[in-house]
Amino acid sequence: MCPRTKEQNELIRIQRKEQILDVAARSYFRTGGSFDIRDVAREAGLGYGTVYHYYPNRHLLIEDVLESGFERCEQVIAKWANISGSPPDDWQLLMYCKALLQLWQSDARAYLVYKMAAEHYAGLPERYRHHAKRKFMERLYVPLQSIAQCEDDSVDHMLAVLVGCCGLHYYAGNSDLNVDRIARLAIQAITKGS
Repeated sequence: MCPRTKEQNELIRIQRKEQILDVAARSYFRTGGSFDIRDVAREAGLGYGTVYHYYPNRHLLIEDVLESGFERCEQVIAKWANISGSPPDDWQLLMYCKALLQLWQSDARAYLVYKMAAEHYAGLPERYRHHAKRKFMERLYVPLQSIAQCEDDSVDHMLAVLVGCCGLHYYAGNSDLNVDRIARLAIQAITKGS
């Protein structure tokens, strides 16, 4: 048996880390964020020492879950911003809502970013909470508000509809979201005052 190359070891490291992050995000919904590293290791089918090697505590793990979720959500808003270019109409906002819901439905990390934002990142330690709030505002909320050209709280209402409905997928075990219907409800929240 030949020893692994550096590239093979790096690929294994990346795959394990992704596996740990995915399991931790799903564990958050099952436990309300009070999961243990041992729970993640068990569900991921990895040894406790392996998971502990990557994440010696739950808070560091949640921070990485959120960071990777931020990156994925930023890709959606950047793609949408590039497509819309001109002042958005209801159709463009509808497409954004659908893209976000589709991402959330398949990616618990991305959904967790918005869910925790709706809760003001209350489950995080104080030192990270303010950082996460600021990052959410700067990287996701303000760009959406700017693109949607809304200065009132209608973006909050739109996101509340999206987060709440997607929560059915994670908390109630509803496997199929009616993405089109939910996106239309969210658009109604943002255009009612117009």
